[in-house]
Amino acid sequence: MRGVVAAGHPVTAEAGADVLRAGGNAVDAALAAMFTSWVAEPMLTGLGAGGYMLVAPPGEEPVLLDFFVEAPGRGLEPGAPHAPLLAVDVDFGDAVQVFNIGAAAAGPYGTVAGAAAAAERFARLPLADLVAAAAATARRGVTVNEQQAYLFHILSPITDATPEARAHFMPAGRPPRVGEVHRDPALADALERLAAEGPAPFYTGDVAAAVCDWVADRGGLLTRADLAAYAAVARAPVRVAYRGQTVVTNPPPSAGGILLAHALAQLDRGPSPPSVAAVVDAMEAAQAERTQEFLAGLSEPGFLERFTASRLGATTHISVADADGWACAVTCTNGEGCGEVVPGTGIHLNNMMGEQDLSPFGFHAHPPGRRLPSMMAPTMVLGSGGAHPRLVLGSAGSNRIRSAILQVVIGVLDHGLDIQEAIEAPRVHFEDDVAYVEPGLDTSGLESEQRTLVRFSARNLFFGGAQAVQRDPRTGRLSGGGDPRRGGAVAVA
Repeated sequence: MRGVVAAGHPVTAEAGADVLRAGGNAVDAALAAMFTSWVAEPMLTGLGAGGYMLVAPPGEEPVLLDFFVEAPGRGLEPGAPHAPLLAVDVDFGDAVQVFNIGAAAAGPYGTVAGAAAAAERFARLPLADLVAAAAATARRGVTVNEQQAYLFHILSPITDATPEARAHFMPAGRPPRVGEVHRDPALADALERLAAEGPAPFYTGDVAAAVCDWVADRGGLLTRADLAAYAAVARAPVRVAYRGQTVVTNPPPSAGGILLAHALAQLDRGPSPPSVAAVVDAMEAAQAERTQEFLAGLSEPGFLERFTASRLGATTHISVADADGWACAVTCTNGEGCGEVVPGTGIHLNNMMGEQDLSPFGFHAHPPGRRLPSMMAPTMVLGSGGAHPRLVLGSAGSNRIRSAILQVVIGVLDHGLDIQEAIEAPRVHFEDDVAYVEPGLDTSGLESEQRTLVRFSARNLFFGGAQAVQRDPRTGRLSGGGDPRRGGAVAVA
């Protein structure tokens, strides 16, 4: 076995496995899968997205590569006018969530810079080799499966918002259906250009100019100075002890990892396995920390140390581990996209400035250049005694990301489940004094506490899309788990 790839789509996972078979390491595989996800999972990620990659090289300390979206507006006067955000409702069946789109929702994208930085620092194969399959797939097209058809359907208020988005995502005048083929030749051209010229055209060249001019003409705040100043940043991950293991995850200025660590630390003080009520209590405690002062402090030097000393004792995710001991977890998102598809670039811009989860105290309140406080949290559970990571995971799902990861970790470390069982287990999510629950959970403890419950009738992508790879600490055997809530798939090389 060369390794295992877990991703949000079978085509995505298989692209990563092919690279492992060709001699690539886990980072090569994650990058190839990431590029392919831009056409296989187009409503969740893409050239206009941002994300994070957690890498554990064999025998070395893990490192987090931050390439998330920043607040736009460099070079503009403070409080510069912008077009209004357009609110659209996305119906998950048992819950409705409001997303905000339009040109003013777009911030500087990071996936191109992040991919290039990861390839230069960690990859074994040339970037052109990692891009080739994704470009070919974008030209050939991907057959729409049930999960992607559902996403096209529920996110159609966004793809129907502009003529360019309609032409790109709805060529038949409606959302693509199961069995139809989604093609993206503009993305193929952009990928091949990235392989040939690197990220420069997308940040300081003609692509950047086209994007910024397009946004400015429609009342957005993204400037050429924003893209020219953008760079991926390497950070030391958050570390927290849980059940005698070390969990590493996304550090500030992201919010999700430190809140996940806070919840794990609280649960680690109680009995194993924790009850559903205890899990919700930990979620509530973590959410209570997400104050205006917390979000403002995330970007301050020393915030992580101060926080941990006093307290701790539309997205897609890819997890990879290989036989040589490399591990890589990468989470990317364009939110749901802002509906602005820039002609000739292959870029559907993100809507991060319109994501309420990232701006809970008001839109456009972050100063230009500040990384937004994402909930994304690529995570690893390290083996004892410096062994290779025993669990590599992450999730999609907006504000539900940290609750999905938390419960998968609990499933493996507390309940002794294998990774697929842990991913498929029913979930709970706590937010705004409401506990959202999937069928199959014992809610008696929540009922005795008189919690407000919203019960889903079936498993739902509302609760995230966790993808993970597990390494047996005794045998070293690798196995993967894909989340059926979002069409997750596992490929073995």
